[in-house]
This record gives sequence, C-alpha cells and structure tokens, in this order.
Amino acid sequence: MNERGRVGLGLRRGLLDALEREDAPLDFLELAPENWLDLGGRDAQRLRALAKRFALKAHGLSLSLGGFAPLDLDFVGQVARFLDTFGIDDYSEHLSWCADDGQLYELLPLPFSAEAVEHVAARVRRVQALTGRCLALENISYYASLGGELDERQFIAAVLDAADCELLLDVNNVYVNGRNHGYDPRAFIDALPAARVRGFHIAGHRRGDDGVCVDTHGEAVAPAVWDLYAYACRRFGARPTLLERDSALPPFAELCAELDTIRRLQAASA
Repeated sequence: MNERGRVGLGLRRGLLDALEREDAPLDFLELAPENWLDLGGRDAQRLRALAKRFALKAHGLSLSLGGFAPLDLDFVGQVARFLDTFGIDDYSEHLSWCADDGQLYELLPLPFSAEAVEHVAARVRRVQALTGRCLALENISYYASLGGELDERQFIAAVLDAADCELLLDVNNVYVNGRNHGYDPRAFIDALPAARVRGFHIAGHRRGDDGVCVDTHGEAVAPAVWDLYAYACRRFGARPTLLERDSALPPFAELCAELDTIRRLQAASA
C-alpha cells in the first residue's frame, strides 16, 4: 500500500484498552486536540506510548472558523504547542461554526455566500499562520440550508481557494446531505477539486422514520456509503482514510473488519 492509501481510527478513551492490547490493523490515530491538552499522569503516558506505535493526526472540534466571536488566540496557541510536542503535522477542522457566547457543542452550517467565504478564509489563514500548518477543512452534515448565492460544492471550493487550504472529505456527510437535500452524491464528488483533497472520513448514520438521514458516528458504515467511498477512491485515488466511531462502540474486532474493508477498497482503486 502506498503512502496515500492508509487507514486510521479515531482515538477515543473507550478504545484505549483495546488499542494497547491488540495488534490493530491501522496506520494512524486521529484525536481531537482539545480533549488531550494539558495532559498529565496516566493519560499522558498512554498517549505517548500510542504515539510511538502510530502516527497521530489532529482533528479539531471548537475553532468555530465560521463564527463571529473573535478567534480564541490563546486556545490556538495551546493547540500549536500540543501539535509541536507530539510532532503532529496533519491538522484539520470543520467548515462550520460552533460557538458564540461560549461553546454550543454542535457543528452548525454557514450560508453559502461570498461574504461567508471571505470571513472563513481570513480566519483559516490566521490559524495557519499561528500554527505553521496547512489546515484541512471537513465538509459537515447539515439539516437546514441558510441560503446564499453559491451551492454547497461551490462554497467549499471557494473557501479552499481563498484560504489556500485543503479538504478532508467526509464521504458519509456527502451521502447524508445528498439524501436530505436532494442532490447526487457522485456528482458532488466529481465537482470537487482533486488537488485539494487530503484524505477521507467515513462513518455510520441513521435513517429516521421520516426519511431524514442523521450523521451519528454510532453505527456501522452503510453499504451505500461504502459504495460512495469506493467511488471517491477511484475519483481521487486512495487517500488516508479515517473510520469514525464515537458512540455505541462495538467489539474491537468489528472495527478492525471495517478497517480491512477500507484497505480492500483502497487496493481495488489502484
């Protein structure tokens, strides 16, 4: 498998025992830096031990790049020091907002407008300058559109260009949004700028009785999402891919089987 086709798992404290015990078939772990800042004691020792076995990537939750509250520069500095301490070069965040007068603990959509493009891009450029790293932005799932003169794909591409950053393509979110908002997920993927795609996320979702798909990270990856992931690998090549599972953690062997599916689909796309 070449460097571009690698597989990873989100680092959750509920997985620590299994990761320490098992010979896991993965190449990297992805963590939310805000959940691991200022570690001490046993947790710090465990993270340092895992960092010797696996590459680490950072995927933030709380920069609120689309928000209007001022960037928390002290927090950005903390993250930068954490990344430096653990030698983490790959830093990503969400194309969303999540804070106003304090954290809202939800990733909320932005209007697909030229004004929002410039607002987000300026904040991304500032974070990149402070951390010394090129950010990758993840496309989020959303359940109501705020309007704007652009469509979602145009908005994403415009932000990437204006900020000169990269895309962390969440394949499950493309599928969920396509079902909920009536667009073709494959056509959406076709229209994205290939040169900006750093890697993929893949996860499970739930479809309610009302037909609405909800991005939960609490189920196994759906067959239709595996099909879309295979399509994305053919479109962009096998890029580093993270399996996200945040709740209802299954036996570790089930996660390993999904990791094996990622490797198989990566290999098939070569």
